[in-house]
Amino acid sequence: MDFNLKKLTSDAGVFFTRAVQFTEEKLGSAEKTELDAHLENLIARADCTKNWTEKIFRQTEVLLQPNPIDHTGARIEEFFYEKLDKKIPSRTTNGELLGQYMLDAAKDFGPGTPYGSTLITVGEYQSRLGGAEREFLQTSAINFLTPLRNFLEGDWRTISKERRLLENRRLDLDICKARVKKAKQAEAKAAAEPDFQETRPRNYVLSASASALWSEEVDKAEQELRVAQTEFDRQAEVTRLLLEGISSTHVNHLRCLHEFVEAQATYYAQCHQYMQELQKELSRYPNSFASNAKPSTSATCPSPVSSATLPGVSPPCLASSSTPGIAQEPSGQLKIQDVQQPSTGHRKAKVLYDYDAHDTSELSLLADELITVYTVPGMDPDWLVGERGNQKGKVPVTYLELLS
Repeated sequence: MDFNLKKLTSDAGVFFTRAVQFTEEKLGSAEKTELDAHLENLIARADCTKNWTEKIFRQTEVLLQPNPIDHTGARIEEFFYEKLDKKIPSRTTNGELLGQYMLDAAKDFGPGTPYGSTLITVGEYQSRLGGAEREFLQTSAINFLTPLRNFLEGDWRTISKERRLLENRRLDLDICKARVKKAKQAEAKAAAEPDFQETRPRNYVLSASASALWSEEVDKAEQELRVAQTEFDRQAEVTRLLLEGISSTHVNHLRCLHEFVEAQATYYAQCHQYMQELQKELSRYPNSFASNAKPSTSATCPSPVSSATLPGVSPPCLASSSTPGIAQEPSGQLKIQDVQQPSTGHRKAKVLYDYDAHDTSELSLLADELITVYTVPGMDPDWLVGERGNQKGKVPVTYLELLS
């Protein structure tokens, strides 16, 4: 107990002395040992690395987990699993949850109905999108977030600890320098006093004794200064080596950044592919909702057209006249091969996605190509007639960007 009390008293004295030195430096009444320029640059670079790494880390967490409530809950869950030394279970993404809701709704509405079957198709693709998102989140957390967190919670804490120790060694060094300076001033003053007291032998003896004492004090202070200088130099070297390791940290974070971008590219490519496939699936039934919204008003019109005719073009009733410029079969159905391009009303269109024709009446498309499109009277607004050279066929509007 006595030893601990002495140590506590000594530590308190050292802390107080350092606090006084630090305060006097701030007030400008005490000298401060400056670090060399190279070490100062390393410290500034390390501070910049820490600040920006922390900002990038936090914002990446927000990007991957936008909801602050979910983000907090996820962090708490990770903390408990880390303490229990267990693997964190994969969480269901919002896309997967939405897909499951759509599939459950389709069961109640009836999978055989147009709405129910479409819910099944969209729900399956939403689940795929959610699965791709979950894989992206896991990959990003492992390859990008974890290295940044390890730097902030590991390497940076070690650097900060050594920097605090370096600052303490510098304060001790400056305290020793101040002591040496004061001891030398007192020694010089004591040595000068006999000149004014030559008529008083007793005072001369006392002054000589004081001068010897101050000389011993100077020697002691200089010895402490040498020890403080050695400890400061050693700590400065340790700190310098740690700070120079920031370059390796940059190289590691650069590699992690490439992996993060690669994970993003893979994720967005998967999403784009799934959405293209979903659009193709939905485009196979372009009139399913139009036919429900606009039921036929004529009871004398013939049955729906075959795959070789234009879907969505209401065939004329038997009593109606034929459309000028468009050949018709005896049954009244329009043949795609005989549809003529009008003199006005046609325009250019850019193809946005690849499209595979489902029958001979449709025209296959390649992304980024230009085709000529136009419509015919009574044609379904979701489709246009497209021409490319000598090829002709119906094309879905959703796959085109109409140009002026």
